[in-house]
Amino acid sequence: MGDDPVGDVAEPDAGGEEAERPEARLERAVRAAEQALIEFEIAVETFRVEVENFSRLHHQKLGPMYSRLDELDAQIAEARAASTGDPEDVRKAQEARARVMPMPGIEELFHDWLDSDGLSPEASAMLTEQPVRPPQRVRPSDEARKLYRELVRKAHPDLAQDDTERARRDEFISRVNAAYGRGDEPLLRELSEEWAAGPVAEEWRPSRSEELYARLEWLAQRKELLALVARDLEESAIGAMLKMAPDDPDRLLEEIAEQLLAQVSEREAELAGLLGSGA
Repeated sequence: MGDDPVGDVAEPDAGGEEAERPEARLERAVRAAEQALIEFEIAVETFRVEVENFSRLHHQKLGPMYSRLDELDAQIAEARAASTGDPEDVRKAQEARARVMPMPGIEELFHDWLDSDGLSPEASAMLTEQPVRPPQRVRPSDEARKLYRELVRKAHPDLAQDDTERARRDEFISRVNAAYGRGDEPLLRELSEEWAAGPVAEEWRPSRSEELYARLEWLAQRKELLALVARDLEESAIGAMLKMAPDDPDRLLEEIAEQLLAQVSEREAELAGLLGSGA
């Protein structure tokens, strides 16, 4: 199953050819561990961006439906409490009302909605009950993913030979991550050209076994930390939802929206029944 990055070392033959340096196997193990860690970081960062984008779309598209359900639950509980007068029903009504997000003040409501010409298009649409512009889809294209992977493999800070080179790579990779998070394919192309034109650091080749063992230990610790990040992402509510439909998250949002609309209809019918019976 693939070539062993360490197992292909030639042993000295009976003719007495010079044996490979003792550190050579260890150096190859470090190289393999470095590349494995970079690939793992790419996978974790890619999933993080997907979770972040899905979370934003989930909030923008479904947030109002959740708010409507909370409001209906509060009204239903209040109508039931008014009808029965039972202290327990009153308590439940108070708890349900407390769960409803309070109405924001006018300044908060229109924060970032005012521009030099007055209200933004989104604010005007809401006030005139016109359809609000749908949230912008932010998901890196296949080409953006390819460019991102190539850049991280080439410019990863862990491949630096000294502190100066690491600082340069850290700054560059931060710009790469920002561009990838926005799905900015043109900027990723520019960054790829910038890296190709920049200085090429010499390959790091530690000469002492102690340094190599320390390097392997650091790489192992780094992978453990990334594994914790990956686990937290996968076990989060949004991460778990995204894993249900990794190839078509938009369809998953539509299905959830349909379910929420059905719940809204049920709550409205229940509220109408309570109000009607109390009339």
